[in-house]
Amino acid sequence: MGNVTTSLTDHAQSIFTDLGYSVSGDGEEFRAERKWRVVRVTPMAEPQTPPGGGDLRCFVTWSDSVAGLERELERVDPDYEWAIIGVADGEDYVVTGPPQSA
Repeated sequence: MGNVTTSLTDHAQSIFTDLGYSVSGDGEEFRAERKWRVVRVTPMAEPQTPPGGGDLRCFVTWSDSVAGLERELERVDPDYEWAIIGVADGEDYVVTGPPQSA
């Protein structure tokens, strides 16, 4: 599973770099900074309890794990803004966020 996580981390760093963010950190979680915005990015191959704390968080997972991770985030209802990037084969990815309340 280590290789999957490393590959997912590489995808996440590449996506944020391509979006113009400065990426820093040498662990599995890293910071992506652009202008005033600092996003804590957590690659997560399979849905699990999300970390606590932070203002802006982005979780990067494989496309087939997006729905499970989204359910877990909705269940936990963290005190930060979050988004999920679902990575597919190649360079394709989809961004989702929490449901909008009316």
